[in-house]
Amino acid sequence: MDYQNRAGANKGSGGVAGASEAAVDRRERLRKLALETIDLARDPYILRTHLGTLECRLCLTLHVNEGSYLAHTQGKKHQTNLARRAAQHNKSEALMIKNVPEQVQVKKKVFVKIGRPGYRIVKIREPVSQRMGLLFTVSLPEIKQGERPRRRFMSAFEQKREIPNRAFQYFVLAAEPYETIAFAVPAKDMVEEEEDPESVWEYWDADEKVYSCQFLFK
Repeated sequence: MDYQNRAGANKGSGGVAGASEAAVDRRERLRKLALETIDLARDPYILRTHLGTLECRLCLTLHVNEGSYLAHTQGKKHQTNLARRAAQHNKSEALMIKNVPEQVQVKKKVFVKIGRPGYRIVKIREPVSQRMGLLFTVSLPEIKQGERPRRRFMSAFEQKREIPNRAFQYFVLAAEPYETIAFAVPAKDMVEEEEDPESVWEYWDADEKVYSCQFLFK
């Protein structure tokens, strides 16, 4: 059969391409374009089998190479399944949002910090049991009206400023508008206030604006 003399063909061109040949050429161009623009490493649906073939986990189809898989991803079946999967995902998210009760948003308190307060630390020893302890005295002359200092003990693994050291814990004190301060103390068991109320105590002098706290180690 003389292909080069078909209607509409130039001499030496091989004739006008048929529908099947045009489809093959189109798929080849799409494959090359996809290879240049798509990163297969980020495709969640591609799976390499032990035989060296590629499987589309979304459509459950097998492909001999990357080009065949990419041509499949540009096809109608894969695009339809992608749209169906996206619709299911959006529907499930909408149901989750609908079933979650509304949470009251607590507005974060913002204030201008004026620096660190003055403080004094004294090592003490209980005269009867000879237990060691610490006495903290913090001066807060510019504390906010009606505000009372708040303190707590924090483990070394809660803070993010220093490399955690299990040998220490932190005594943290906060009082607006001062910066929050923390003191590293030995990570030892402490005497509870219920055990010895006279040795373990804290006191806030609202007139002098001085906070005191004393505790003992077991």
